[in-house]
Amino acid sequence: MARALELARAAKGRTSPNPAVGAVLVRDGVVVGEGATQPGGRPHAETVALAAAGERARGATLYVTLEPCSHHGRTPPCADAVIQARVSSVHVATLDPNPLVAGEGARRLRAAGIDVTEGDGRDYARTLNEDFACWVTNRRPWVVAKLAASLDGRIATRTGESRWITGPEARAEGHRWRDRVDAILVGVNTVLTDDPELTTRLPEGERPPKHPQRLVLDTHCRTPLTARVLNSALPGRTTIVTTALAPVGRMTILKNAGAEVLLIGDYRGRVSIDSLLGALAEREVTSVLVEGGATVHGALFDAGLVDFVLAFIAPLVIGGIGAPAAVGGSGPATLAGAHRLLDPEVRSRGADTLVAGHLRRAAWPD
Repeated sequence: MARALELARAAKGRTSPNPAVGAVLVRDGVVVGEGATQPGGRPHAETVALAAAGERARGATLYVTLEPCSHHGRTPPCADAVIQARVSSVHVATLDPNPLVAGEGARRLRAAGIDVTEGDGRDYARTLNEDFACWVTNRRPWVVAKLAASLDGRIATRTGESRWITGPEARAEGHRWRDRVDAILVGVNTVLTDDPELTTRLPEGERPPKHPQRLVLDTHCRTPLTARVLNSALPGRTTIVTTALAPVGRMTILKNAGAEVLLIGDYRGRVSIDSLLGALAEREVTSVLVEGGATVHGALFDAGLVDFVLAFIAPLVIGGIGAPAAVGGSGPATLAGAHRLLDPEVRSRGADTLVAGHLRRAAWPD
């Protein structure tokens, strides 16, 4: 199972909207076939492993990180393929959170006389695909709030200088997260102030980077044509998320500049976050990395829509009443209403400290 999990981890960020799955076939103590979910989500890991094994799959044991699917989607059911290959037993790390499967694949295998064991590597397998679990159960993307702040919670000085609060190790970690998600979300104020590219830059020697969709919350279409996110030479694509409050002429100008313009309903004069996440789910966006600024983070925290937090804390104090904080919005009235991490982990990233953890966990079948 350790090898299957390794294969799944290597595929992460390349399989959306499908989960990243690894599969290994073992016969007489020898690996006869292995595979992972392929880019774009198909073929599935089991299909790849079975094809590699050929006739040697008969009587073999299959180790797979997610329950074989039992429904017809864009590919035939993997459970049927496993049965037809006459595999003798299957070790499943975790059941599939997809309501269309949710244990049915395992039941189908058992009904065909195949021994099924569940649970080996469950925690890691679920952590690896919690974005998929959130998407199929909640019909919205898994939302990760990424913060980079000083010890006193500032994301810039009172004059707006913000590069760089954190060091290169922390920034590299942030780019690894960009490499695994479907979209990056920022507000137009971040574009106006920092003019980021929002591309993925990985350290030399790592796999070629994935450049997730760039989303700019821009209620009134204020994104300037000189913004780097509109540079046609950049890899990936940019979507300006706006509302009917924006001038039609500005929408047209941004479209002509090469951006997609996504019209979303407004809530109290701003883009409705709930409506946006619903629209992204329909577009098969399973994960969103929110990189700011304070207004965007505040709206998501206030709405209770953040699932996971990545907080990079730099060992410096900025101060200043006018210096912006990492999270805006209304905030809770009492400490009891504060957003507390369920399972915080603290790690060093160079001179900086990363505090990471869940605010909620995605639903998985027992």
